[in-house]
Amino acid sequence: MSQLPACPQCGSEYTYADNLLFICPECAHEWSSVATADSENDERTVTDAHGTPLADGDSVTVIKDLKIKGSSQVVKVGTKVKSIRLVDGDHDIDCKIDGIGAMKLKSEFVKKA
Repeated sequence: MSQLPACPQCGSEYTYADNLLFICPECAHEWSSVATADSENDERTVTDAHGTPLADGDSVTVIKDLKIKGSSQVVKVGTKVKSIRLVDGDHDIDCKIDGIGAMKLKSEFVKKA
């Protein structure tokens, strides 16, 4: 017998499949089996502005002037950022920029160096 996932809402182990949906008989929660299969098999990949995959420890270059909120400083075009760290959230990259400090950047504003 195949192992079906537990209900993400109530944790019940008595789920059953109905076409492309999993259904929980205890709380009546329905969720997509396709989304569950994709999330288990695929890791989130982060790409730069040109579609090149990024990894932890890569060096990137900023491709657009970026204003820093709450400050009069600007991260200039061409600024090289070393040893990035990929994170989940609205910003994909944690890094330290010389002269500025710790920053969070979106991957759409950088290219792999």
